[in-house]
Amino acid sequence: MNIVSFFAGAGGLDLGFQKAGFKVIWANEFDNEIWETYEKNHPNTKLDRRSITEIDEKEVPDCEGIIGGPPCQSWSEAGALRGINDKRGQLFFEFIRILEAKQPKFFLAENVSGMLLNRHSEALINIKNLFKNAGYELSFKMLNAADFGVPQDRKRVFFVGIRKDLGFKFQFPKPLKNKISLEQAIGDLRDSVVPARESNKTNQDNCEIPNHEYMIGGFSSMFMSRNRVRCWDEQSFTIQAGGRHAPLHPQAPKMKFIEQDKREFVRGKEHLYRRLSVRECARIQTFPDNFKFYYTNIAVGYKMIGNAVPVILAKHIAESIKQQIRQSESKSALTESKMELDKIVVP
Repeated sequence: MNIVSFFAGAGGLDLGFQKAGFKVIWANEFDNEIWETYEKNHPNTKLDRRSITEIDEKEVPDCEGIIGGPPCQSWSEAGALRGINDKRGQLFFEFIRILEAKQPKFFLAENVSGMLLNRHSEALINIKNLFKNAGYELSFKMLNAADFGVPQDRKRVFFVGIRKDLGFKFQFPKPLKNKISLEQAIGDLRDSVVPARESNKTNQDNCEIPNHEYMIGGFSSMFMSRNRVRCWDEQSFTIQAGGRHAPLHPQAPKMKFIEQDKREFVRGKEHLYRRLSVRECARIQTFPDNFKFYYTNIAVGYKMIGNAVPVILAKHIAESIKQQIRQSESKSALTESKMELDKIVVP
């Protein structure tokens, strides 16, 4: 099935759908710091670099699915929480505008769990109604990526809509039985990491493993207010878009509690506390190692990875969408064949 992608970022969602057998024929991303990474890792996808607000529906290729993650900062619990009152939050309406015009078989939209907060309840109801009024049977759920083969606690909300004439409502996949640990995900990377260069510039091709470099610099009082270390046998904290807030490497002991909102590094072990590298964050987001990120300042690498949908989570959802659409179409074809047979008059 041919699909198109909006707010594509580096393409974690796109890659997950590709692994499930979909073909991403066209994508849209406005951030010029991401273009090189997307185009070099998705050579068979046409990238439109404009803002979605400038794109006429007629310019979007016909497709069987539309996917995307409208910018989430407006809804984030760590942000200003302006939601739909922020121009970025209003980009949901642009996504729906194009969806309503193109009428593909399905859509998927992903966003942060912060949009479930009570202060956004009216806006959320409005968005759900707009999706339904666009002609879709809507399914809505918050998923934790850790339940789907991703070594990270990461809660995000997903809207999945099936065009009403297909006659069914999407059922989200069930959590897997086993979880992936940090040891399984990044254990083999512990001895080959390098620090970023001065001013957090990249080492480029001097990394033994592409992008296996970590941000240097101090830690804010906000960062030091909580433990930021998960053990090897646990799943990572959420990988965020800001490098300064990247979780700490599991080689370090958990941070010591001093008082409310104050932690410190275990004395004598300070040298063990470093941020996860760009590549380690990519592994935790389940990007394959041959997916290379292009940047001059290492902060851009963290941004691209932290804003992505984990590849394996996207793959699980995509496989469920494909399977359920095929089952529905097979059932419809069988019903039509039976009706044709019933028309035959036996002499």
